[in-house]
Amino acid sequence: MKYFWILSFFSLLLVGCSRGFDLNWTEVVFNGEVSVGGSPLFVPLTLIQSAAAKGAVCLDGSLPGYHFHQGFGNGANSWLVQLEGGGWCNNIRTCFYRKKTRRGSSNYMEKQLQFTGILSDKPEDNPDFYNWNRVKIRYCDGASFLGEGYNMAAGLYFRGQRIWLTAMEELMSKGMREANQAFLIGCSAGGIAAIHHCDEFHALFPGSTKIKCLADAGMFLDAVDVAGRRTLRSFFSGIVNLQGVSRNLPGTCTSHLNPTLCFFPQNALSDVRTPLFILNSAYDVWQLQESLASKAADPHGYWQDCNMNNAKCNTGQIQFLQGFRNEMLNSVEKFSSSSKNGLFINSCFAHCQSERQDTWFGNDSPFIRNKRIAESVGDWYFDRSQVKIIDCPYPCDQTCHNLVFNGRH
Repeated sequence: MKYFWILSFFSLLLVGCSRGFDLNWTEVVFNGEVSVGGSPLFVPLTLIQSAAAKGAVCLDGSLPGYHFHQGFGNGANSWLVQLEGGGWCNNIRTCFYRKKTRRGSSNYMEKQLQFTGILSDKPEDNPDFYNWNRVKIRYCDGASFLGEGYNMAAGLYFRGQRIWLTAMEELMSKGMREANQAFLIGCSAGGIAAIHHCDEFHALFPGSTKIKCLADAGMFLDAVDVAGRRTLRSFFSGIVNLQGVSRNLPGTCTSHLNPTLCFFPQNALSDVRTPLFILNSAYDVWQLQESLASKAADPHGYWQDCNMNNAKCNTGQIQFLQGFRNEMLNSVEKFSSSSKNGLFINSCFAHCQSERQDTWFGNDSPFIRNKRIAESVGDWYFDRSQVKIIDCPYPCDQTCHNLVFNGRH
């Protein structure tokens, strides 16, 4: 049976990803049945009191924070750390606006967050990680936890790298240093952060600790848009230059490429030595709306219907999107050849599939070759099998929960 669920929370999450692009999503709807079991888990916000002395602060100078739910049973010594996503800001104007929101200030953050998907504490919803220590680190710097700088005139602190380091220090003091296994994950802007911080995370632990990383919807491509320009490259250049990101990117990349290009995951994957799993849609809706067919690239609105609902894309638009899919697959081809890495790329019009229960592990969750996302990630993490799964091209996958946007865009 098919249900429609209005995801106001997810709508707000994506609105938070606007980061300076004009975006006004008012409603998000998807097709699918949702698995709901027991009472929802709400986890309180903890501010890092030691952060101020280290200058590890949000855009507005407030303390950074995280949500922590303690593990139990045989998961009591295992740690899953999620880096929150939520877009970026690339100039003084958008960063100044952002510092008055939960994406730039802990003063505006929710005091409690619901843990679902890969953060759930229910075995029926999260079979492999439900009883681990699970942490969500809030995102309030606007540069994927990579910035280092300060703008005195605007009162903007670009301290993403310091927030990362201080958060890790805090978690290590709370027991993570004793972990026998740990998993760094992130979605969207947090997915980029998970890729760039993966080896740093690994370096925190002794060699006997099992460490892996996962980037969900983090494969933002340096792709040509519908107007023949590179919208995202221009945007990322603003982030890197404004927030001093280049000093925190791998020197093995910046030694031969412009730092902006090194911010793109496709140019950083080869530098990651720690086992890494890429979970992504081949038709990422954020990239479709804000990179490939943004308002600037499509001023006459030819792509508007396709942007809002994949079922309304015409033949030419689908052909363009198939080209984007091919580019996505090419970008991970070498990465996928390593036995230590994992891959799950489906053909859904989606964004961030690990933190939503309906797409992570539910009665009607998307699957490829009879494997749901949660099962695939678990198989890879625990070395039950190699996972290199790539879906057939759209529209062959009938299990997708495609995001459909209603309202003014």
